[in-house]
Amino acid sequence: MAVDLKKLDTEKRNPRSAQIDTLSTLDMAALINEEDHRCAEAVQAVLPQIAESIDLIYDKIRSGGRLFYAGAGTSGRLGVLDAAECPPTYGVDPGLVVGLIAGGPAAFLKAIEGAEDSRELGRQDLIDHQFTANDALVGIAASGRTPYVIGAMDYARSLGAPVIALTCCHDSELSRHADVTIDPVPGPEVVTGSSRMKSGTCQKLVLNMISTCVMIKLGKVYGNLMVDVKASNEKLVHRAISIVCAATGEPEDKAKAALDQCGFSCKTAIVMLLLGKTSAEAQAALEKAEGRIALAIQQNQEKQ
Repeated sequence: MAVDLKKLDTEKRNPRSAQIDTLSTLDMAALINEEDHRCAEAVQAVLPQIAESIDLIYDKIRSGGRLFYAGAGTSGRLGVLDAAECPPTYGVDPGLVVGLIAGGPAAFLKAIEGAEDSRELGRQDLIDHQFTANDALVGIAASGRTPYVIGAMDYARSLGAPVIALTCCHDSELSRHADVTIDPVPGPEVVTGSSRMKSGTCQKLVLNMISTCVMIKLGKVYGNLMVDVKASNEKLVHRAISIVCAATGEPEDKAKAALDQCGFSCKTAIVMLLLGKTSAEAQAALEKAEGRIALAIQQNQEKQ
């Protein structure tokens, strides 16, 4: 795929940083910080597309599907990172959000030359993970032209799965292979072509937003509390107790006692304390409410 790199938003030269190598350390850092402020504005400009993508992904996951990220280099690493953080944060199965990077897991630490140039590799990675029409794919490429990502996107679309493009270039090649395009463009990088900087920041902001909003809609958050956290170490045990206390207003001893009765499930303990139910009754109420604490409380009130 022949591409004139100079035409890509991510490859343009930034006039504001043209003399950055002559600046003092403080001024150098200040200039980078000033440019980083443009990332939030770029993401704000594409919020409607982000919201549309979240709803598409949520519908698939709610129906038993999965979310896949596919990217190369920095873009791939950001997808793998976001996927890896979902299980400890929201207590989901590690296979629910899958991050694929061109070249496989080894490419996370060291670049695998040439892997990003293969469309077939992107397609094969989805096949190897038994990707189906019930799943959703976010293809990530700052430049908007990575063959590996396009190959994955084309395969996913051939199955009828929703495909989202996340790029930092307007009117990119990626957008022509997607159902929805999210394209925050923060302007040329401080160091020309170093898309791990502002473009990477934009991508991380968007990926965090997507996964967080999907998890909120799935009932993994009550108020603004991570109520599906798994107490797998001492720190998380204390966090679970703190979460139950914050959600119910009960003291630590009562929160811990409730957690002990339900296998340290924050959601179950919260419903137990708020509604005065046993562990089994609270679990049943949550199942009826599809795991949403607020809905379980509402349904309980409607019964009374």
